[in-house]
Amino acid sequence: MKVLIVGSGGREHAIAWKVAQSPKVEKIYCAPGNAGISSVAECVPIGAMEFDKLVAFAKEKAIDLTVIGMDDPLVGGIVDEFEKAGLRVFGPRKNAAILEGSKAFSKNLMKKYNIPTAAYETFTDPEEALRYLETAKMPIVLKADGLALGKGVLICQNLEEAKAGVQELMLDKKFGSAGDEIVIEEFMTGREVSVLSFVDGNIVKIMSSAQDHKRAKDGDQGLNTGGMGNFSPSPFYTEEVDAFCKKYIYQPTVDAMKAEGRPFKGVIFFGLMLTPDGPKVLEYNARFGDPEAQVVLPRLENDIVDVFEACVDGTLDQIDLKFDNDRATVCVILASDGYPVAYEKGFPIKGLEYFEGKDDYYVFHSGTKFNDQGQIVTNGGRVLGVTATGGSLKEARAKAYEATEWVQFANKYMRTDIGKAIDEA
Repeated sequence: MKVLIVGSGGREHAIAWKVAQSPKVEKIYCAPGNAGISSVAECVPIGAMEFDKLVAFAKEKAIDLTVIGMDDPLVGGIVDEFEKAGLRVFGPRKNAAILEGSKAFSKNLMKKYNIPTAAYETFTDPEEALRYLETAKMPIVLKADGLALGKGVLICQNLEEAKAGVQELMLDKKFGSAGDEIVIEEFMTGREVSVLSFVDGNIVKIMSSAQDHKRAKDGDQGLNTGGMGNFSPSPFYTEEVDAFCKKYIYQPTVDAMKAEGRPFKGVIFFGLMLTPDGPKVLEYNARFGDPEAQVVLPRLENDIVDVFEACVDGTLDQIDLKFDNDRATVCVILASDGYPVAYEKGFPIKGLEYFEGKDDYYVFHSGTKFNDQGQIVTNGGRVLGVTATGGSLKEARAKAYEATEWVQFANKYMRTDIGKAIDEA
């Protein structure tokens, strides 16, 4: 069969790499892809938001299955366009992708169906938001309602910071129209855990847990990013937590979406906070996380194409989802110095050949391209996801950081503490 993957980041590279392992697949295309993805797929110069061109390409090449990796096209309704054209596509329709596309929608859904989450209020008027903050308990969390590249969440320690946050989101429009409406919610304490799941509209099957590092600098300092590294599984995601979440969060979310006339097919990413009062939902995403995909998919033992097709066909109950639970995986993001604010691009990357033929070591490309001389060069804030698997988190972490030394480019930057607190515990 022929598969088309839509996107250009490390998540899409991990998906393409996993799809390439399926004996069913004879050809993979990726639009627009990147330099690393080109090693397993034919990259085509069509943007992720160019729906008409993507549909036309899928028809022309007789694509059997299209996998949407990114949030923007999902929220924009790409799945609906493919389905209208009679094409098989993996991902939620527009009316279901709102689970990620609107923080206000998802918070209201959780309130209506008693899914555990932080107390909150929503605002479209900046003056009302500022008045509310005058009597609110600090610290407090401000969230842009719409998509903001994973950065539209502000944790404000005091009233001054919170007021500045309202200014930034609603008046200065730092994230554009994503800040037209904001959610102000209570600050929860506890461990954060990411749990990805496959959903077929009726049932949910959980992938392995993971834990992200969002801040740009060591010690969880600096600005929020799209993610500076990740590890899987999380030692804090216990059997007790899993049982609670399956009963009160995962299936209830799928049931709630179905009850609202928005059946969800694809991947739901549950961002959880393990609070003293039990697990609560921080956020939902409507696709694989990045870099969560890079640490979860290497441990998936199923043919991923079988799983994708079961989600599309509503037959996920027939899939016995399996992960290598004897192994841990760590991903360290190599970024461009200055990310997430300002950084230079176009620097040649050296050392990628060291990953070839090595078990347990992977390099997933996030922001790379070929220059005019055919060299692989940096082309984004997050450049590479250097990933390793080991018999323990400590071993996987040591191997991942060993592998980061193989790669060199001019303004290379990384955190040095991904998973450190855990493997030292």
